[in-house]
Amino acid sequence: MAVTLEQPARARLITPEGRERTLPVTLRYAADDPLAVQICFPPEASLDGAEVTWIFARQLLEEGLDAPAGGGDVHIWPCGRARTVLEFHAPKGLALVQFDRAVLRRFLVRTYAVVRAGRESAGLDLDQDLARLLGGV
Repeated sequence: MAVTLEQPARARLITPEGRERTLPVTLRYAADDPLAVQICFPPEASLDGAEVTWIFARQLLEEGLDAPAGGGDVHIWPCGRARTVLEFHAPKGLALVQFDRAVLRRFLVRTYAVVRAGRESAGLDLDQDLARLLGGV
């Protein structure tokens, strides 16, 4: 059975007007997808009223805690000594979200307790996963 780690957290959504709106979010890491982390936002955070989950590289989160990192849809950078900003790009717009750096660091440390750095591919069966993805073709 694959281990899934979930950690509730508080995020601050930065509105286009520059105001902060506090949101409960869930940080998630699954051993069966060891290269990725997830941040799940509640329905009230989205334009269409649906829960939103962003999935991106665990390595990107680690890099972004100490220096600007990312490209494409997700960018992460330190904001002062105590906060980290995550910037999410979607077809309908952009979201800026701040976290306490300590919360993200604690979550990251917990993910490495589940799957150590460098061991992400140890439990993967790429041939089986590819066959399942292609539907046995």
